[in-house]
Amino acid sequence: MTENPAIAKPRIFTREAKLAYLLLLPAVLAVIGFMVYPLVYVIMMSVYKTNRLGWLTDFVGITNFLTVMSDAEFWRVTGRSLVWTALAVFAKTFMGMVIALLLNVEYKHNKIARMLFIAPWASSVPISVLLWSWVYNPQFGLLNHTLKMTGIWTNPPVWLGYPTSGFIASIVVDIWIGVPFMALVFLAGMQSIPEDQYESAYLDGVTPFQKYVYITLPSISRIIQIATLLSALWTFNDFNAIYILTGGGPVNTTDILITSIYKNAFVYAHFDRAAVMAVITFLILTVISVIYAKFYFKGEAE
Repeated sequence: MTENPAIAKPRIFTREAKLAYLLLLPAVLAVIGFMVYPLVYVIMMSVYKTNRLGWLTDFVGITNFLTVMSDAEFWRVTGRSLVWTALAVFAKTFMGMVIALLLNVEYKHNKIARMLFIAPWASSVPISVLLWSWVYNPQFGLLNHTLKMTGIWTNPPVWLGYPTSGFIASIVVDIWIGVPFMALVFLAGMQSIPEDQYESAYLDGVTPFQKYVYITLPSISRIIQIATLLSALWTFNDFNAIYILTGGGPVNTTDILITSIYKNAFVYAHFDRAAVMAVITFLILTVISVIYAKFYFKGEAE
């Protein structure tokens, strides 16, 4: 006997659907507890005065935002964050593409090279940064020792002791950690390109550079956009490289937004200021994501 469609229960209330809700409940509660609630509370902190324990006291509206945005230090940190992200993402994308092209060539130990190259990305980020801090050590570090022994620089500087060199040194570490991910993503995209396209180009006498420009690059353009967006979001929020290497010093001259937020919240106990900066960071990343999505879906439609 078939069930009458007119009196059938909606699909969202069937026994299978209720079981699915029950199974999803722990994950939903985890998302609410670890993502939604902290986000909402930070937004509330940004429009309230807070005490030294982080409890909300007086509602002040946008006063906290006006105070933070009238501070020249905030704009310096924000500008430094944008420069940090732009330089690092550009370098990761360019170097990742070059390395992917090299790894895409078939040779005897190709698979071993790919496996070794993934090591910086697969390793723990704090451990990798700590190793680099020893490389930059002014007395015992490999970098200064090599410069002295080769005669390239007989009196090398304390790399992490100055604003410019400390900032550049931190960018180098972030690039070193992030390049393998970009290279592997690009390599996966290259290997998905049908081989007959290259064979046809070879028969037509196309040069390797022309094959890259007219076949490889257009074929993986979508992948490049997504990988670059992910890299930009991760780099903008990269806490480990700056904080472990320089701690934002000397005198906060290498701080980016994420390290400045941490200091304001957990060192100076300025929770309302940290919340405002966190909300602004969230808005910046949202704008970047929306712009990327606009171009991405526009390209899909075309």
